[in-house]
Amino acid sequence: MAGSTASGKVVLLLDNYSLRSRMLHESFMQMNQDTLAIVITEDNFLPKNVLSIYDLMIGNYSNNAIRENGKPKFFNEIPVPDNWSFGAGIQVGDEKTGSITYHQVEKAKIQYVDSTKRWMVQDVKWYDRAGITRFCDHYNRYGDIAARTVYSAAGEATSKSWLSPEGREIIVENYLTHDIIVNDEDTILFFRSREDLILYFLKKSGFQERRFFINSLSLPLTLVYRLDTCHQDDILFWQDTMGNDIPWNMKLILDGEIGRCNKVIVQTKNEYNRLLELGVPEDRVQKLGFVYHYEKENRHQPEALICTNADRIEHCEDLIKMLPAMHFHISALTQMSPALLALSQYNNVSLYPGAGQSVMDELFMKCDYYFDINHYSEIVSAVYRAFMHNQLIFAFEETIHNREYIAGLHTYAATEFERMALDVQEIMEERKVMEEHLTVQQKWALAEKKETYQEVLSL
Repeated sequence: MAGSTASGKVVLLLDNYSLRSRMLHESFMQMNQDTLAIVITEDNFLPKNVLSIYDLMIGNYSNNAIRENGKPKFFNEIPVPDNWSFGAGIQVGDEKTGSITYHQVEKAKIQYVDSTKRWMVQDVKWYDRAGITRFCDHYNRYGDIAARTVYSAAGEATSKSWLSPEGREIIVENYLTHDIIVNDEDTILFFRSREDLILYFLKKSGFQERRFFINSLSLPLTLVYRLDTCHQDDILFWQDTMGNDIPWNMKLILDGEIGRCNKVIVQTKNEYNRLLELGVPEDRVQKLGFVYHYEKENRHQPEALICTNADRIEHCEDLIKMLPAMHFHISALTQMSPALLALSQYNNVSLYPGAGQSVMDELFMKCDYYFDINHYSEIVSAVYRAFMHNQLIFAFEETIHNREYIAGLHTYAATEFERMALDVQEIMEERKVMEEHLTVQQKWALAEKKETYQEVLSL
């Protein structure tokens, strides 16, 4: 079990490892800041430089470092009796499953990690002779059984145990009595809530003396408040969407009543402006985006990407005709309709129906422009990926999917498609103009320099 292991690191205490959580973490890493990212939500397959709170509790963090040895379990590495068989399984939609059988009787079902790396085991549900689930082994990125859920004869979950890397039971949560039991070396401890459990391990590991940055007003803020030390320089990064009123617990921060946490940083322009509209004084909140690590440099090549799963692409054919020097790459995860396939008649068009991940990856690397002009839903987080690949992004008001990364200067009414084409033509002709527009796009998305982060956060 973890002892007092915290070092001088600052701590990112994150509700989950969402896209925005990852962007914040990567911003700190871009500064080479000695930072430990801890995720509250149970997740056994976080990136190797991110720690779940359960990793901390069961011993995958020690000597000021996250454990590195080990690798995910492959399906046929699951221990089974002799003569039992593995079926790697099938994929239906986003779900990957396999099976373990004995004489054609299914004894267990294997759930795989949702990842490009196939057949990495996440869960194994074991059945009794009646075909009812009796327990489930939850594997982690190290190939260990990190936890085990036990079920009743009726198939209802009754308890869950978390195990050390050596297989020793550390935590037991009883779903019937709602008790949480911890085997702390020679002592048995009882907790009535997950909040109390997490707080115990944060203090046991010495983290109350660290500086915390949080991105949630829920459990991370409660934990920071309850750490109860004299520190007063913890910060909330606001990454959510404001409602009609300022959340009550954010008001406590702004009024200086939380103790450790007394500053709010807002990571989008719209939310910053919204807080000011709701009456928050400008000196109580600060605007700060992210330090981005772009996937490539823009090479100023006339190659444009459109990602769509529908054939309704606003003024697509008009733009193709008006920009003959621009090559349009139109990709879809599905098959394409005859209307969309008909665009192949133009020499400056390439179509990619049923494009897989490798094709999409190549297109994002290849193209230097992105047109967010497809109607209906966005696919493959295309606008964000285009931004991270330094593509200059254009959109119509009627089709725009993610205003955060598309500068107002590059957003047009659909009736202004001719003006869009003329602006793109001007940018294509002059490298300096392209660089100016990329700078506008980056400023719009609150792209920050490392030095700005260090100054604002006093790091």
